[in-house]
Amino acid sequence: MKEQFAYLQNELDQMKEQHTFRELTPLQSEQGSRVTIDGQDVIQLSSNNYLGLTDHPRLKQAAIDAVEAYGAGTGSVRTIAGTLDMHNHLEAKLADFKHTEASLVFQSGFTTNQGVLSSILTDQDVVISDELNHASIIDGIRLTKAARKVYKHVDVNSLEEALQASHDYRVRLVVTDGVFSMDGNIAPLPEIVELCEKYDAILMVDDAHASGVLGQNGRGTVDHFDLNGRVHIQVGTLSKAIGVLGGYVASTQTLRDYLIHKGRPFLFSTSHPPAVTEACSAAIDVLQEEPELIERLWDNTQFFKEGLRSLGFDTGKSETPITPVIIGDEAQTHDMSDRLFNHGVFAQGIAFPTVPKGKARIRTIVTAQHTKEELQEALNAFEKAGQELDLL
Repeated sequence: MKEQFAYLQNELDQMKEQHTFRELTPLQSEQGSRVTIDGQDVIQLSSNNYLGLTDHPRLKQAAIDAVEAYGAGTGSVRTIAGTLDMHNHLEAKLADFKHTEASLVFQSGFTTNQGVLSSILTDQDVVISDELNHASIIDGIRLTKAARKVYKHVDVNSLEEALQASHDYRVRLVVTDGVFSMDGNIAPLPEIVELCEKYDAILMVDDAHASGVLGQNGRGTVDHFDLNGRVHIQVGTLSKAIGVLGGYVASTQTLRDYLIHKGRPFLFSTSHPPAVTEACSAAIDVLQEEPELIERLWDNTQFFKEGLRSLGFDTGKSETPITPVIIGDEAQTHDMSDRLFNHGVFAQGIAFPTVPKGKARIRTIVTAQHTKEELQEALNAFEKAGQELDLL
């Protein structure tokens, strides 16, 4: 049977030669500021667990209570017999949190983008996308029959040119990440909103890395820029700062109703189990009732960024807790990651095709759980590893 997959093995062998092949890294502990890997206690700098909610007592208890009351699963898709009261309650809570009329939860942030884009656009429409948008947006666009235009990264002049060249389409939909996952920079949303209003375009913002991070109580980039009511579609994730699993779209009741009938990932996937649903609901409560978590996240972010820059590392244009340490060479980046682990820090290297060739980096994310002592320990490890590789 192996010979049928020889072409795949050849590609894997090439990846190994180019030092871009990486094994999965299993954790042997809960997701926290420190984790256990291969029996070694290391500082975690590669998790999206921005606020430390993955093991928050309120989320854990909500999940336990839900399992005891409703069981382990739902046994059906939402449109047949898999909608529990708690699903509708979570979606109402999310809509209120995001200051929108309605929301709908999908199985993941990835499938949310796929479901929204693939269902609302036809061959009469055009989608206009930032060139560095997340892979889920790119794949969602591939599933549509709409025309596609790509504008230069966060370049509003390039966006306006694309809008001007698209006046013959029924619908012009502009889509952008709120926070870009590999660089940590924020989209120029006020300017994008103004252009969309000027050219009567629909605007869709993916706030996967802004939910729980930016805006009042972590409402995202729309709230961060005080643009509530001016962005047509907001997409978010429940698996990063929210700490659990899933994705959601927050918009109008019309869009919610349409996606229930036309969003294929929603239609053909079993609904979230009770534990996931109630833990997500508890997370929204925590965001609103424990704002000190977000304050601690940003305090830690500033401390760590300043430390990396003072050591002489290139952190790019990051404005958020996502702080890349840009090295460039793929093999050297993975070597840096391995050396950091030897010094007690888990910080994964990111290389092509996730980022362009020559732009490999160690992507770090600090959390509200990290102590200043842990972050200083991590900075010391970066200094040692950087000196060993003559990067400093």
